[in-house]
Amino acid sequence: MSSRLPQLSNGLFLTDGGLETTLIFHERLELPHFAAFTLLRDPAGRDVLRRYYRTYLDIAAAEGVSFVLESPTWRASPDWAERLGISADDLGELNRQAIAMMEALRTAYAGQVSPIVVSGCVGPRGDGYDPGEAMTAEAAEAYHAGQVAAFAEAGADMVCAITMTNTPEAVGVVRAAQTFGLPVAISFTVETDGRLPTGEALGRAVQAVDEATGGAPAYYMVNCAHPSHFAEALAADAPWAKRIQGLRANASRRSHQELNDSPDLDDGDPAELAAEHAEILRRRPWIRVIGGCCGTDHRHVAALGRACVAVAA
Repeated sequence: MSSRLPQLSNGLFLTDGGLETTLIFHERLELPHFAAFTLLRDPAGRDVLRRYYRTYLDIAAAEGVSFVLESPTWRASPDWAERLGISADDLGELNRQAIAMMEALRTAYAGQVSPIVVSGCVGPRGDGYDPGEAMTAEAAEAYHAGQVAAFAEAGADMVCAITMTNTPEAVGVVRAAQTFGLPVAISFTVETDGRLPTGEALGRAVQAVDEATGGAPAYYMVNCAHPSHFAEALAADAPWAKRIQGLRANASRRSHQELNDSPDLDDGDPAELAAEHAEILRRRPWIRVIGGCCGTDHRHVAALGRACVAVAA
């Protein structure tokens, strides 16, 4: 199921940075519950999203690398839609529209960036920093199935579950993707100690999901933490470490609690962030997908692209 994903064999892929960071702090938009997908409901919002993604595709074109287009649907699942007053029918349509926008962007950049992978982004049912009361894998599969189905109907190449805080929910997303025949990547949130918010070690989480799904994920990623928080965990000399093939790091060295409590944006140092990524890639050359998470924007991804292309060359 995952063998058709080009990022498994085609060199370096960039993806975008912190979508919500850009929309809230740079575009100065009101974004209730960080729900970027609501911008799909009107022409002005769609223009903002297209402009955002074009910025990153232009970076990939300039660096001569491939790209993963991650749809703006991190919050586009039932519980969040209910809080936003969005019906189930409208939610499904917005998820399909998100993939259609990614497809249109891929077509527009066909002569400049290749290959481009269209990924349907799944976010956690709860908070991306706090696991709260974890669902069972069965409940998670049922919860996420509708969104994954919409991605499949719209023709997405894959699913990527971002900011997963616990293994049962990750297992549920994987099983939903299997049901609808889509390759899937799982990206775990980690804390300053390199562990999931549940306290589970990153390696154990990867192994647990693989064991529960027969190794179904195409690959795993780490997100929502600074490289200084997870570099040591990635240095493990174990088979699971090679399953980590993507990074979406925070710009800041602050903990999740510090970020939540801070009124300002800590966008760190793009050059320093890029250098730390380059060092990780020197030691872990199988990492293929590079992008940003909280606090990052196009400046960070441009720096990452320059630094990582130099290492991958």
